[in-house]
Amino acid sequence: MDSTSGGMSRRGLLKAGAGGTVGAVFLGELEMEAFAARSSVSIYEQLGVQPIINAAGTITALGGSLMPPEVIAAWVAAAEEFVDLLELQDRVGERIAQRIGVEAAMVTTGAAGGILLGTAAALTYRDRSLIGGLPLPAAMGMEVLRQPSHRACYDHQVTACGVRLVDVATREELERAISTRTAMMFSYNIHEAESQISRQEWLDVARARGIPTLVDAAADVPPVESLRSFNAAGFDMVVFSGGKALCGPQDAGLLLGRKDLIDAAKRNTSPHCGTIGRALKVSKEDLVAMWVAVERYLKFDHESQRGELEQRMEILEQALNDIPTVSTRRIVPPRANRFPHLLLFWDEQRLGVRYPQMKERLAAGKPSIATARVHGTGEDGFLISVFTLKPGQAEIVAERIRAILLSP
Repeated sequence: MDSTSGGMSRRGLLKAGAGGTVGAVFLGELEMEAFAARSSVSIYEQLGVQPIINAAGTITALGGSLMPPEVIAAWVAAAEEFVDLLELQDRVGERIAQRIGVEAAMVTTGAAGGILLGTAAALTYRDRSLIGGLPLPAAMGMEVLRQPSHRACYDHQVTACGVRLVDVATREELERAISTRTAMMFSYNIHEAESQISRQEWLDVARARGIPTLVDAAADVPPVESLRSFNAAGFDMVVFSGGKALCGPQDAGLLLGRKDLIDAAKRNTSPHCGTIGRALKVSKEDLVAMWVAVERYLKFDHESQRGELEQRMEILEQALNDIPTVSTRRIVPPRANRFPHLLLFWDEQRLGVRYPQMKERLAAGKPSIATARVHGTGEDGFLISVFTLKPGQAEIVAERIRAILLSP
């Protein structure tokens, strides 16, 4: 007998959902007809939300990246059965760790969720009785050390555990700041170039003093080697975003590192109750999809992808090369988002279009085209990220930019 009411199989229900009639089996006949009439319109447009052409990059506010077919298929397949989430998290973590070549791994709710759980792990891995007490009371005076240049909005994921962030600008300050209250040393790889204390010094001190280290490397894939190089360099824990270059679910990420710390992170999160991470629920669908996303990324033809990105930039260059004063430069950021990007330059006075006006007019058009400045690309020119463009969209972006420059 079919597993859903009304004789429709689970497979049929999923197919109906993919075709734009989600939930139709639960609607009345008139509602079904009205919904079917809108099926040619995208699911977002049915909600009154217009899809955007993303020329800005793997930005969270725009949805990160797009999941490829095999990852979507894995997500849907995982939705068809019940499993023990604790067992699934363990098995997925073991597979990912083995494939990457690190000691242990777990899937988290993005890199930000990984920061919170990594901090919780550093606080509790030696004393499980502290798990139910997070966030720790301020009176305990627990501290996490970081350099002044390593400040970001994600610091809240650290302090949410009840610790105080202490800035140390030199190695001498770092050595003096370490005490029995020091729970962890924290850093962002994207700010490594601004560090006064080198990475090697940072890790040497941490290892000598027995302090766990956590580094945020959310957007530091590619290259593929980054997935193992941070742990290989000596970091005890590293977090990556799952919804950027890995092309997994946007609400997923990876926490990789020492097994005792990863095990502690698991104890601090869902489905365990009474934990600071109980709200950081990773679904069975996200667990499986993240595993498949990692497998895909490790096997992926990255050279072929780079060639495709170069072709997209060439489309833009050829469309604009006959406009007076326009020039282009291809760049790859030195840290994070290490994809080819295209910088556009033009004489703002002569063409009558300032760079901020270009951004505004692209966003205001239909379809809306989003652009943004990526860390490490400087401040000059107008940046286009081609990684997040779908096939055929480079031509649309080129046409729109050309029209704006020729009709200020």
